[in-house]
Amino acid sequence: MIPLYDTLHSRRFPIVNWLLIALNFIVFFYEISLSSSALNRLTFVWGLVPQQLMLHPQVAWLTIFTSMFLHGGWLHILSNMWVLFIFGDNIEDHMGHARYLIFYLLSGIAAGLLESYVLPTSNIPMIGASGAIAGVLGAYLILFPQARIASIVPIIFIFTIIEIPAVIFLLFWFVLQLFSGWTALAGAAGSSGVAWWAHVGGFVFGMLAVRFFVQQRPLYHQQ
Repeated sequence: MIPLYDTLHSRRFPIVNWLLIALNFIVFFYEISLSSSALNRLTFVWGLVPQQLMLHPQVAWLTIFTSMFLHGGWLHILSNMWVLFIFGDNIEDHMGHARYLIFYLLSGIAAGLLESYVLPTSNIPMIGASGAIAGVLGAYLILFPQARIASIVPIIFIFTIIEIPAVIFLLFWFVLQLFSGWTALAGAAGSSGVAWWAHVGGFVFGMLAVRFFVQQRPLYHQQ
């Protein structure tokens, strides 16, 4: 399922969400300006390497933050930023700008810590905003379970657009991440190139922590 838009419209301009998207793209444009060797060095220095975090936390802790703004290619950043664009505005609307920024960063931290805990010997750098965005999705599930997500859904060989209740869309996504994470552990952990447990960690954190960041009733209407 590929989300296209949700049926909620916020009334405040989501300035933090837009700034996060812009910052991710600025960093990405810098990445693609580098040579292959320079990009590889950048990834290993500023990406989150679980093994380094477990062995040298006093040195590697900063990479928990920096890794959230690195991406591995156009598909990686476009898919992440599209999901953040769809879901982030309503969460920012509900929390307020400053609280939303703190929540987003803490979600990314929770994602990185769980990935490192589950795969403590991995020396593969973890990069991307998906762990932090997973926290946004977890918050969305708690705050707006009745919202509808217009999604492209394959039915046999035909792609159609269907409005899916957020609770179904997000729970399906979470179960897929959890199943993929367990499958990776049972086989060659980390070989898929996707940090499944970071997604799980961010999502669970978002679900559990969202109530501590709620500022007021959301300013939105549903179409």
